[in-house]
Formats: sequence, C-alpha cells, structure tokens
Amino acid sequence: MSQKTLTVTDNASGKTVDFPIRSGTHGPDVVDIKSLYSQFGYFTYDPGFTSTASCRSDITFIDGDEGILLYRGYPIDQLAEKSSFLEVSYLLLYGELPTADQLSEFTSSITRHNMVNESLKNFFNGFHYDAHPMAMLTAVVGSLSAFYHESIDVNDPASREICAHRIIAKMPTISAAAFKHMIGEPFIYPQNTLSYTGNFLNMLFSRPNEDYEVNPIAEKALDQLLILHADHEQNASTSTVRLAGSTGTNPFAAIASGCAALWGPAHGGANEAVLNMLEEIGDVSNVPKFIDKAKDKEDPFRLMGFGHRVYKNYDPRATIIRKTCHEVLNELGMSNDPQLELAMRLEEIALQDEYFVERKLYPNVDFYSGIIYRALGIPTEFFTVLFALGRTPGWIAQWMEMSADPEQRIGRPRQIYTGAATRDYVSIDKR
Repeated sequence: MSQKTLTVTDNASGKTVDFPIRSGTHGPDVVDIKSLYSQFGYFTYDPGFTSTASCRSDITFIDGDEGILLYRGYPIDQLAEKSSFLEVSYLLLYGELPTADQLSEFTSSITRHNMVNESLKNFFNGFHYDAHPMAMLTAVVGSLSAFYHESIDVNDPASREICAHRIIAKMPTISAAAFKHMIGEPFIYPQNTLSYTGNFLNMLFSRPNEDYEVNPIAEKALDQLLILHADHEQNASTSTVRLAGSTGTNPFAAIASGCAALWGPAHGGANEAVLNMLEEIGDVSNVPKFIDKAKDKEDPFRLMGFGHRVYKNYDPRATIIRKTCHEVLNELGMSNDPQLELAMRLEEIALQDEYFVERKLYPNVDFYSGIIYRALGIPTEFFTVLFALGRTPGWIAQWMEMSADPEQRIGRPRQIYTGAATRDYVSIDKR
C-alpha cells in the first residue's frame, strides 16, 4: 500500500475514506479509486478518459507540456536519428535495445514470417476496386485470426511472442497488397534480401515487368516516419487494442480493432486531412484569408495539422520530420513543390500569429508526414495505412504487456444512465 493517500469525504453522509496514491517514473501521481464504488456507491465521470489512468505501462511516456516523448526511456529524437524501425520494434517489445546478435535474430524471425497465405489473394479480390485501403487492411488483419487460432494461447509468453513477430512481419505485406489492389497492379512478393522498409517500398512500387531500385533517401525517411508513429501511450487505437485484448480475444482481432479506431480523421486520418486542407487553400496568396477563417468560431474551416490533444508545446516528432521533409523533397527534385511552399507559409504565420501562439497551436507530425508521403508517390487515401504499419509494434507491445499484467481485468467502463425511468409496456393498439 502506498504511504501517500488522498482523503475523500462524502458531504452527504460524512463518511471519509483514504485512497492510496500511486507514483510512476515520470508524470503526475494517480489516485487508486478501485474501491470508490464499494466505499461510497459512486462511479467517477470522465468523458474521453482525459483524467483516468486505465492501466500501468512501462512502454511509452509523454509530457505534453514539455514536448517530451520517450520509448522505454529513450528520447524520440535520438531513436529517430540513430535507430531503425526494427530496432525500435525490438525495444518496444522487450524493453531494451538489442545487441547486434539479438537484432540479427529478431530481423531473421521477422523476415521468415513476412509471407501470407495465398488464399488471401482471393480475399482482396472480393473488395471493390475503389474500396478504401483501411477497410481492406482492417478486414484482412482480422482474417489472420482464421489462420492462427488454435495455435495461439494468450496466456503463454512464447505464444504471444510468436504472434508479435508474425503481425509485425505480415503487416507490410498486407498493406502493400491493399495498395496494389487499389491501383490495379499485381501483388509483389516480399524480398528477403531487402530491409524491412526497403522491402515494403519494393512491394509498393515495383512491377513484374521492370526493374525497381529502392531510393535510400525515401527508405530512410519512411523508416523514420514509422519510428515516430510506433507508439504514443494510451491513445484511442492503443486503448482499443487493450480493451479488445482484455477479453482474451485472438490478438489479430485485437490489432484489427486498433486499425478500425485509427481510421478516424481525428486520429490516424489527420495527415490525410492536412493535404485535403492544403488543396482547399490552393495557393499561398489565399493563406491570409484561410487564417482568418480558422480564427472565426462561426466558420466551419479548421487548420488541420496544428495543435495536439496531448502536446501543449511543439510536437517533438514534428521537429524531427520537418528536416526530413526538406531532405526528401530536395532528393526527389521537389524543393519548389507548391504544397510545401504553402505549408511553410502556414507554419510561419501560425508560429508568429498571437491567436495561434496563445493557444499553442503548433504544427504536429501530421502536418509534415502527409507532404512526405505525397512526395514518395503514395495516394492520400493510403496515408492511414502507413500510420497503422508504424503503430503495429506499439499495439502488439501494449497487448503483450496487458496480457502479462496480473492486475489486468476485462475492460468495463461505467456510465451515467440518463434515459427513461422504469415504465410499463403498452400494447401497440393503445399507443
């Protein structure tokens, strides 16, 4: 029992109870209110869970006020600059950066599992040609439950580990297949001689009738974006994975639920919304007019890619990706890209305008990532799939941690019922 407590008094009854306070490595302390209902007969009311810690976790820490993001204690800028996506995936899963031998073994395991069952080709053929790629991704990831069902014991650490390797390995193959179906080209099989990200780019853009060489600048940029998206504490999709996983469901089904949650424009669809906004603005000369529209509370227009629910300072991921954005555009000969010019003008105004500064509406990672994806030749509607690909190791690490937590119970949020009081049934002829 914690020595720190919070004393709560029910003014109606005069009853007083001390609740223990738990402390983490970083961040605010939390009040352990598990016994609140049994002590007082009350639930707490917290729409959006903005003040509720639903679990304990060793994986990711965010300080939104200071603009800090840590994976297992490592600052995101150090990992994005010096690490690789698979190394970060290992870190999220196992808690420590791998040795050279551990990384080699992990990479080999991921490579061995990157193929998917051939019958999934028929699954993709069942989708209409213009189906949204997130619809395909969500459905196909969920369908993996049919291939790996009896062999998965969620209570067995070794079984959970194999499952983690499988989903990290197969997600690029499934994502690339969704892309190829979307553009009407044949599926490309994985190439085990390429890196994780290089292999994904090859499956996206190569064709059977011509050679394709992975651009190392594009490969590095995409790998870095995947690192930046790998985990982000208890966000909507991660919490969805944990909630679904708490039932003991098949882990592929839990990850599919995360894909579905990520699809929302307020979450993973945000970078797609940024490009749509830039196209709506159209030209740099229109920026002042749209800035005024964004300030007008009566106007439905909103600047997408500015501000963040968590970060009350500059999004640390945006600082990293801004530099990469320029590198990619210069490498691809797109330094004069009109959308980049438009984006930079928006950023310049937002960082100086009193309205945005007071509200700390700084550019976030979605502001720049969409521009990079477009420069790489990736259609706007595919952006969220890339987000899901990056977030997969975080989802599966959170699922593994939850499954091993002895305090974990099936998720069961409470509510305030505001519907009709008890009433008797009235037969249809008397209504």
